[in-house]
Amino acid sequence: MKVNKMEAGLYCTKCKDETNHEITYINNHIKRIRCQECNETMEMNMDLKKDFYKEIYERVSSKPTRITEEYHENLRKLLLSLPYRAIKKPYRILKEVHSSRRVIKTYNPKKK
Repeated sequence: MKVNKMEAGLYCTKCKDETNHEITYINNHIKRIRCQECNETMEMNMDLKKDFYKEIYERVSSKPTRITEEYHENLRKLLLSLPYRAIKKPYRILKEVHSSRRVIKTYNPKKK
């Protein structure tokens, strides 16, 4: 999951003026808009776990197609890169899972 933050000049209903706002995106969807003057925050409801599972499913289900495309483009390059990729892949997956868990914990707190 990718978290991006941007600043934009938006009209604040609490300040009654155009002020800078921090917009937080998670996977290109707006999660939070916060006024930098008065800290008024607007949260969007998102099911981050559902988005995470969907992202993983799409990546796993498209893997055979991507490997086939690489095979057709350059078999030699694919065969030479497979040992390196097989060693590196578990580390990358673990790193992505930890990163996604932090995002889910930060932006999707447990409901009381």
